[in-house]
Amino acid sequence: MYRYDNYDRQMLQDRIAQFRDQTRRFLCGELESTQFLPLRLQNGLYIQRLAPMLRVAIPYGCLSSRQLRKLAHIARHYDKGYAHFSTRQNIQFNWPQLAEVPDILAELAEVEMHAIQTSGNCIRNTTTDQFAGVSPVEIEDSRPWCEIIRQWSTFHPEFAHLPRKFKIAVCGTEHDQAATQVHDIGLYIHKNDQGETGFQVLVGGGLGRTPVIGQVIRDFLPWQHLLTYLDAILRIYNQEGRRDNKYKARIKILVKETGIAVFRDKVEAEWLFSKDGPATLTREEVDRCKKFFTDPAYENLDDQDAAAANQLDTDVLFANWMERNVKTHKRAGYRIVTLCLKATGSAPGDLSAEQMDFVADLSDRFSFNELRVTHEQNLVLTDVRLKDLPELFRALKSESLATPYTGLLNDIISCPGGDYCSLANAKSIPIAEAIQRRFDDFDRLKNIGDITLNISGCMNACGHHHVGNIGILGVDKKGEEFYQVALGGSSDRDAAIGKILGPSFAQDEIPDVIETIINVYLNQREPGEKFLTTYNRIGIDPFKERVYAKAD
Repeated sequence: MYRYDNYDRQMLQDRIAQFRDQTRRFLCGELESTQFLPLRLQNGLYIQRLAPMLRVAIPYGCLSSRQLRKLAHIARHYDKGYAHFSTRQNIQFNWPQLAEVPDILAELAEVEMHAIQTSGNCIRNTTTDQFAGVSPVEIEDSRPWCEIIRQWSTFHPEFAHLPRKFKIAVCGTEHDQAATQVHDIGLYIHKNDQGETGFQVLVGGGLGRTPVIGQVIRDFLPWQHLLTYLDAILRIYNQEGRRDNKYKARIKILVKETGIAVFRDKVEAEWLFSKDGPATLTREEVDRCKKFFTDPAYENLDDQDAAAANQLDTDVLFANWMERNVKTHKRAGYRIVTLCLKATGSAPGDLSAEQMDFVADLSDRFSFNELRVTHEQNLVLTDVRLKDLPELFRALKSESLATPYTGLLNDIISCPGGDYCSLANAKSIPIAEAIQRRFDDFDRLKNIGDITLNISGCMNACGHHHVGNIGILGVDKKGEEFYQVALGGSSDRDAAIGKILGPSFAQDEIPDVIETIINVYLNQREPGEKFLTTYNRIGIDPFKERVYAKAD
């Protein structure tokens, strides 16, 4: 992973000192709330329903065990003993004291972490596939390109005050695990006929009040021009994006109103001014970034391990976990292990300080001191030896981290909802728990098969409900919490926005509604069909008829 140099460290120390003074002046009454607002947002600090919320950047989801231990320390000493991993591969602390936030930032700096540009109208954390660099089927490791984008975008003076927040995702695999097509800019790594690296560029994706799938603006962008082309897109957006209405300020609205062809022409014209300018990437610069992402000291192993095979034959829980949470690695004798943070009764994506310390220890023992945060709000140990899997499984069981739900119905993506967020119309966490309890049986989940269920507490869609195979949105009806259900969404290469099933439901109705939807799927599916395939074949009407007939 990328390591800070002296310039990085000094820049961070200066920023912390600046914010410490800004916080002091606000608490002393020398700064008005309206003056402090943009200053705190630039440092990842929100004011939520009950307390401030601090969002810490985890660039493209990569963490070291040392950094995770520091996050555990912050949760324990400055918060209430836990934290929440988000769909942008970041982590959020929901209960810090405002006066102590500068101290938290100083502690983060000790392990090369910060909260810069995790909020505000700027370029946010670039996200990518959690298996980057270790997947046997990736086109190319996306992490160096994410790091290049991170260095270009951090403190970019031209794009510090955009019309609205701006999100970029990079995907280097055929299976998209980064929701690339619902970002302001989505980048798919490609190889041309000569084997040269380039990017298919999509623009204008996004969720929220107006969900949109991004559109292709360039089929193949040579790698040398990655930053110059991003510059051109951002400049057109910065110049022409709406600033009078925050609900119409995202680039997706500009692209939709302009039309993709006209928007492309504007970008191409702007690009002519910078195409071969100072931001053009060189092989030396790309190699500099790639050297931070070299392979660890792998052993020469093979895929034959008697201990793992024997335990598969004798321990059904281990076999279930292996089936759902363990993936093939690019190196023989190694595996990729997902730690599903969705145990029934726990808020999706939450981890206690004790569990963070525990996972950090596991990373040291089993995975070269590194781990990943996923878009699905889980954690990944990327480099576990096949022969260590039984021991790792036993350790995970002791901390309720061996849940074999990865990719199944109970692997729910959820925002914190009304329990924390001042914007939420309804709670998300109790809905997730109620669904998990209804389907808390592995054999049943396995029979249902791969399916995504996403929950958001409001139209800002932090839980990405629009692109869940089943999406749930909290809505307010005369001061009461209700939930709207949508079907058919996808965040993979076949990206789609779900269609609303019909009128919303009361909280206690949701488990029955989900059960009815699942039963329709099970009765209608053909052999081997996943939920989305069945839905696309039969349409929404059979689901609607059964759900509302049952409700009547």
